[in-house]
Amino acid sequence: MPTSRPTYVFSDFELSPTRRALLRGGRAVPLIPRYFDLLVLLVERRAEAVTRREIMDAVWSDVVVSDGALSQAIRTLRRALGDDPREPLFIKTVSRHGYRFVYAAVAEEADGRPAVSLPPSVVVLSEPAAADAMDLNLDRLIARGPLDDEERREAAEALHVLGTAEAMRRLSDRPGRAQAMALLRDARWDVPGAAPVPLGGLREAAAILRWLLELRLRRVVRLASRRWASAAAGAALFGLVGGVLGGLALRFGPGSTAANGLPVALGLIGLLVGGLGGLGVGAGLAGAEALLRSFRDLGLVVGGAFGGAAIGASAHLVASWTIESLFGGDLSPVAGGFEGLVLGAATGLGYALTTSRAEGGMASPHGRARAVAALGTGLCGALAAILLAATGSYLGAMSLDVVAHAFPRSQVGIAPLSRLLGEAAPGIRTRVVISGGEGLLFGCGLALGLTRRPRRDS
Repeated sequence: MPTSRPTYVFSDFELSPTRRALLRGGRAVPLIPRYFDLLVLLVERRAEAVTRREIMDAVWSDVVVSDGALSQAIRTLRRALGDDPREPLFIKTVSRHGYRFVYAAVAEEADGRPAVSLPPSVVVLSEPAAADAMDLNLDRLIARGPLDDEERREAAEALHVLGTAEAMRRLSDRPGRAQAMALLRDARWDVPGAAPVPLGGLREAAAILRWLLELRLRRVVRLASRRWASAAAGAALFGLVGGVLGGLALRFGPGSTAANGLPVALGLIGLLVGGLGGLGVGAGLAGAEALLRSFRDLGLVVGGAFGGAAIGASAHLVASWTIESLFGGDLSPVAGGFEGLVLGAATGLGYALTTSRAEGGMASPHGRARAVAALGTGLCGALAAILLAATGSYLGAMSLDVVAHAFPRSQVGIAPLSRLLGEAAPGIRTRVVISGGEGLLFGCGLALGLTRRPRRDS
């Protein structure tokens, strides 16, 4: 049952966290849920300056957004409060740190009204106030300017709070409808409880989809590139760990004649292979999560499969051409596009299942939820790798074993590891264990990289 919290009264405003309402002179001021939560945070901690990192972790704890999201939220709050950033009465910017609520006379009063259980995006306005706010935000939404202009985005979110269906109805006879509908459709993911924005039957559906694609491609450039790099780094790190562990097993396994430097060499190979795989699959997942918000789960599977296939086929082509040109060996059994497709699709599925989202935005679980996402993604990767091994396909270590057998003096054969697993020579058990371990490490590293929150200045 919701618990009552004090109501904060300052100037002519009344802020009720319990009823999730900001009132000015008794009339509700519409705010999207995250901006309302930001205002509550600043007021509750008004005795101190709250760092940007603390704000992002508290208000945007489950998603990764651009650095401009907080600045946009502060501008919106200042506009709602009638504040002037040059001579702030309510919200002051603390240079190189964050923000502080500076209004001195804040009174705390018991909220005599019961806590409500309305959806977090619902704001109750009187009809005249709602009409005025609707018209104001419709004007801001269709104003000329860049498609990703922060004020237009803010207006779209406010319209969802005021009523999606009514906003769409009022847009029917206004110019710039296609751009406005694209912004509304994209913004609905950032307002919990917002109504859908359908395209069916609209004459300008193609134009709306074109503007929507342009808008999301801009987001890919801003956000996905960092996620992509983090995914590749995570997969590379876990590849390094796997390579070193495998090298130690081969160096000290029964009947081993390998050199002492083998763990280091295999660690570097694992770093390279994991990083390349992370680049391909990570790019597919990051791009899909930014672009396909209405079909996120399917998009992640397809994006992971496409990225894995592309990097797998490219790596196989380069490696085969190099080895065959220099040494005349045949690398046709080595992992390639098909193996990359299967592993990429599986990790995409695991990531989708463990980071399911009602809202749009880049998933960013933390703590236990992040560990669950990494483990779930890793297990899906392990199952796919085991399936590949059982049907005769090769991943990293088994591919390396194929290459090693092409050179009679090689010391990289996996026979010592097979003996540790109870096989006289590499068989199905060895393939399953090694491939499953590789898939597990790859999926875990990839998911940990994808869910890494960017560091922010305090």
